[in-house]
Amino acid sequence: MSMSQPDSVSGPLLAHLRAAIDAAGGWLTFDRFMALALYTPGLGYYANDRRKFGLMPASGSDFVTAPELSPLFGRALATQVAEALRGSGTDEVFEFGAGSGALAEQLIEGLDAAGCGLRRYTIIDLSGTLRERQAERLARFGERVQWASAWPSEMRGVVVANELLDAIPVQLLHFDGAQWQERGVAWSEAGPVFEDRPSTLRPPLDAPFVPGTVTEVHPQAEAFVATLAQHLARGAAFFIDYGFPEAEYYLPQRHGGTLMCHHLHQADPDPLSRVGEKDITAHVNFTGIALAGQAAGLHVVGYTSQARFLLNCGIAPLLEAADLRGRAMAQKLITEHEMGELFKVLAFASADWPDFAPLGFAQGDRMHRL
Repeated sequence: MSMSQPDSVSGPLLAHLRAAIDAAGGWLTFDRFMALALYTPGLGYYANDRRKFGLMPASGSDFVTAPELSPLFGRALATQVAEALRGSGTDEVFEFGAGSGALAEQLIEGLDAAGCGLRRYTIIDLSGTLRERQAERLARFGERVQWASAWPSEMRGVVVANELLDAIPVQLLHFDGAQWQERGVAWSEAGPVFEDRPSTLRPPLDAPFVPGTVTEVHPQAEAFVATLAQHLARGAAFFIDYGFPEAEYYLPQRHGGTLMCHHLHQADPDPLSRVGEKDITAHVNFTGIALAGQAAGLHVVGYTSQARFLLNCGIAPLLEAADLRGRAMAQKLITEHEMGELFKVLAFASADWPDFAPLGFAQGDRMHRL
């Protein structure tokens, strides 16, 4: 059951959601609800003008990502991107879901310092509001920075995506001890409520699930990676996000699933309250993402923790050179109880580049655990 909704962006968005539920016969799959809550033009969380990214709730932000936490994230990642650009003989970077533009800024600066000859940096982002903020932040780079609202027909270069996959809508499943049902959203006098319906959907892993288990499946994220395979003619792709390999994702102990919301730097598990005012995410099943890319023709060329990846990319000497505050902030990128272990990095290479061995996975690669 949802909590009462504030008079804000939620009001118009709830009216839009109710109309969508009515048009669908009284019930929406959760992935459809999540897409509307996050991406409805002008109203959804990523499409309205609320501030999303920042270090503290006093700024009005809801969460912090690695590039906002420390510029050393982008500087270390630039080392890996530079290697991939040179190895593939390409000169363009594509970033999906560029957020505040902080990572783009850090990467362009790092690549220029490395003498990569970066010709173009293309941002693919659904949010017009975020695009305006990105354009302001990146104006000094001129026409090298371009924006696209759809897939480029052919991509030759390096793809980066930081905390993109977790925001791609998921479907919810509920196990009552005898059968699986799909959990969707209906409408009641109190607003949106969960409602389960029979389904043939199942988790990809046959595990001893306990009664009451709620978990997610990720067909849209897997379809995204399959589509990437169709467009990436030459180059590599790096996905950084929080999640687990399949065997850990569907552990019986994780019977509540991973769905989580973020508002003013507080986390809660109720996506039906404050709709449009908070982020909705789910952890990534990296096994499913890897298999989807592989089945579509990409080569899986690396999988490891964010900490190990950044250390392989040379963040340690950058830490040594930073001042005390900068070092303290950057440490959160690699310490195990902060972002270092929960966040993972998964890398693909295009079909014509099977022997690419990215330096970010030189030590501590975990492909065998996917």
